[in-house]
Amino acid sequence: MLSFGHKSENDSISIMKSMKIWLLAVVFACGLAVSCDKEGREDQPVPKDLDYPRAEWARAGEILMHTPGEELFCGVIHPDAGLFENYFDVEKAASEHVHYMEMLRNNGIRVHSVMEILEEVDIDKLRSLAGKVLKYDISAIPDEDVAATEAYRQENLAKMNRADLIRCTILQPTVKLRRTDNNTGFDAEYVQNPLMNLYFTRDQSITTPRGTVICNMNSSQRAAETEIISLCYEHLGRKPILRITGEGRLEGGDYIPAGTVSYIGCGMRTNDEGIRQMMEADAFGHDTVVVVRDHKLWQMQMHLDTHFNIIDKDLCTMVRSRLEAKPGDPEYGTCDIWARRPGTKEYAKIRTDVPFVDLIQDRGMQVIPIDYDDEMHYANNFLTIAPRHIMAVAGQSEALQKRFRNAGVMVEWIPLDNLIGGYGAAHCMTQVLQREKDF
Repeated sequence: MLSFGHKSENDSISIMKSMKIWLLAVVFACGLAVSCDKEGREDQPVPKDLDYPRAEWARAGEILMHTPGEELFCGVIHPDAGLFENYFDVEKAASEHVHYMEMLRNNGIRVHSVMEILEEVDIDKLRSLAGKVLKYDISAIPDEDVAATEAYRQENLAKMNRADLIRCTILQPTVKLRRTDNNTGFDAEYVQNPLMNLYFTRDQSITTPRGTVICNMNSSQRAAETEIISLCYEHLGRKPILRITGEGRLEGGDYIPAGTVSYIGCGMRTNDEGIRQMMEADAFGHDTVVVVRDHKLWQMQMHLDTHFNIIDKDLCTMVRSRLEAKPGDPEYGTCDIWARRPGTKEYAKIRTDVPFVDLIQDRGMQVIPIDYDDEMHYANNFLTIAPRHIMAVAGQSEALQKRFRNAGVMVEWIPLDNLIGGYGAAHCMTQVLQREKDF
């Protein structure tokens, strides 16, 4: 039986305080919702008639992302070795990422989560992937029975539940075994090679008008990420049309589709061999390919999307140092243009060493300059989700905000203060799988 006894004055005060806190929370939440609507998300149409992206400015409909977790820890305790810019708060970074995904969903975009996919994939395929990265190192035990050790490893893999298989896949543990006369006869050192850059889902693949291409990462720390992304695509029913192999290097941050043209950066992370494999396999899906050559080779501008980005068919951004560079300056960008006749597959180089800024302007693009301080806060690494509608890192200068307003650009500012510590931002964290056909 429920008892409703007499409540003391203190109880009543406590209840009133709890109600007041709850009401304040509701008001705060409503205020956030109104703020979001005022930024332009209220009347955004749901994307329809989707296909592989032909243009960066077409309305986004489907995106693959990964919310980072415990794998970040090893990266932040030595940022340089983790390919990070500096230390950042791991838990706050995850919260920022979840909020970013929610902002995208509020625009009618379907966001696939890598972790959610791994929770659904065939467990035998997940076990196979985990088996590739879980290692027992017996090099310190020359007389150890190799077959017995492998059988023991397989026995433990067979017992693992899904959560531990996922953990194994992302943390990539190695058990370095030694013999001991005590207890079970072994002790060990445990080493992990966690995939701390997996949340930059832009880079492990590219999605062209023809389909998905699995990249070949430039850095050894990131090489295994492509296996996880490949498994995700298989689960989503998206069979890749090409995998870059051998000496070829390709990373997604260097690729930008632009209607009738593919822009592909060539420099720190993508090389000529990777681009050659793309053209040979007819993987670009555009009749014109512009190879943008980076002569600076600076980590802060490791990919094309760190210093050049597209907002609409006639509007783009470029960091000011590149926009105003003179011939001979490291920032002075040049490009080679490859083309083919419609209906054919073989490309031919038709122009060499074309000034990149001239090419962009000749194509009728207005360029919004990104000043140095904004560039250092990843202003150029925004995601275009519709014509003149972008998701960008919050905290940029009033001058840049004004330039966007004057150009008629709707900006949704995302708080990413921690996540950008990994050397990437809004564009780097997304792989756009589909956009509207009509752009």
